[in-house]
Order: sequence, then C-alpha cells, then structure tokens
Amino acid sequence: MARSFLRWASAGLLALALGCPAQAAEVLTGTLKQANASGVVTVGYRESSLPFSYIAPGAKQPMGYAIDLCREIVDDMSKFIGRPLEIKFQPVTSASRQEAVTSGAVDLECGSTTANAERRKAVDFSPVTFVGATKLMVKAGSPLKSYRDLGGRKVVVTDGTTNEAAVRAIADRLKMDVTIVRARDHADSFRMLSAGEVDAFATDDVLLYGLRAAAGNQGSEFLVLPSALSYEPYGIMFRKDDPQMAEVIKGTFARLAESREGLWIYDRWFTQRLPTGERLNIPMSEELTRIWEMLGLPPE
Repeated sequence: MARSFLRWASAGLLALALGCPAQAAEVLTGTLKQANASGVVTVGYRESSLPFSYIAPGAKQPMGYAIDLCREIVDDMSKFIGRPLEIKFQPVTSASRQEAVTSGAVDLECGSTTANAERRKAVDFSPVTFVGATKLMVKAGSPLKSYRDLGGRKVVVTDGTTNEAAVRAIADRLKMDVTIVRARDHADSFRMLSAGEVDAFATDDVLLYGLRAAAGNQGSEFLVLPSALSYEPYGIMFRKDDPQMAEVIKGTFARLAESREGLWIYDRWFTQRLPTGERLNIPMSEELTRIWEMLGLPPE
C-alpha cells in the first residue's frame, strides 16, 4: 500500500519536475480527471458533528478531525495530478450525504458516516477513521438508566443515520413499545432533548460527548448512558467504482500511518483542547490503534 503511494507520488513529482502534467505519466480517470479539469474538489461537511466536522461560532469554514483528513487527501490528489486544487465546501446532512456523493455534488464526504455494508452497495469508503457506538443521552435525573428502560418512551434520532435501526432492533428484541422521532441534524436532536420533547437522544457516543462539551456549563445537565446499542466504524465517503481515487486515499492513510501524523491529527481533536475551548479527553481506542498499525503505523 505504502509502495503504491510512493510510486504514484513519485510519478506526479517527476511530471512536475519535467514541466508536464502528471497525467502524462498516468491517464487520469474518475474524480481525479474531473479535479484536474476543474481545479476544484468539493468536500461535503456536517454543520454540527463535533469534533469530526462542524462550524464553530463565527467561523467561515468547517473544521474537525474528518476535515483535516480530507485536506490531507486533497493534498495528495494535487500531487498526483500535478496541479494545485482548491477545496469547495458544501454542507450536507445525514439524510442528504450519500446522494450528494453518488450524484457528484460532492467528491468527498467528510463527516461522521458509518461505513456499513448497505452503504457500500452505493458508495466507497476510506480506511476506518474512528470506531464509535450508538448510545443514549438523557437528562440528568432521568429514570432511564439503560436501553432496557425505553418501553413507552420517546427517542429522537437524526434523520438518515444508522442509529434509528439500532434503536428499532433493540426495541424489537426486547419487545418494547418505543416511539422514534426524527430530527434534521444532531443540533436539532439535542435541542429536542433539552426542551423535554423526547426522553432520550440516540446517536454515536462520540457525537453525544461533543454536543455535551459544546454546551458548556449546561453540559452537566446531560448524561450519556454506558450501554451500547451498536458499534459504528466511520470512514470518508467517496464515489464507488473509482479505483484511481481509492488508491490515492489508501496512499494518504498509509503516509499518515507511517509518519504518525494520523495519530497527531487524532490527538488534536480528541485529547487536546479544541479551537472552541472544549476538551473531549477521548484517547484512541485499541480497535482504532490496531487499524492504524495495519496501515503502517510504526511501533513506539
């Protein structure tokens, strides 16, 4: 994988040194051909998926862990084709993100998207960037102590997420009557819980921690219950059947693993203080560490 990255990166640099475009060394296809023609890569981002992809108050561009990874991918796309590429940011929601990729509205979807088998039928994914779990957030003092207490309760999920299926599966297995409400985005789901319109908010645990941290002093009014309803491996989404783009993305992750930059990017968003002042204090899990090791992370 790393050798493949070095091979195409060297080809691109050689083309630059000779004053000719990289496609002279290799014919461009798919997303790379489009980017070479337009000089633009359109990146889909989420507005409230802290710390993966979000807009901070007063900020003009999105920031986050997934955004940083996508910037690295675009840098390598630029090296591959031998010309600078501009990033155009396009907001997407949980419900619209997959269609945005398949329709060509965005080239990379950089948010908090679970790379599951159903989605892989229509799109492709980068190597796993994070491993989360569906959990429930409730108000402090709530009688809900685990998902086993959901009978007769109302749960909000963000439209277009895999969390709804996780809640339904638990409800069916335990034969509980659970009312599921859909909200437009994570911020709206959190608002409904805050307003008492629902009893619980079900989404990936790291997003719940992010929303609680972003709430400042009010964050202490909410609890994330420990029981997991499902496990969610995240990835960067891009168009299916684009092998050249897939090779570039694999090369990016191999480079970030070998240089340990991938771990530094992770720490910037999960263990250090965020640009907006919050600190999540979520060290890298053993599962994600093993994934980076398989990508080429050298031993300590």
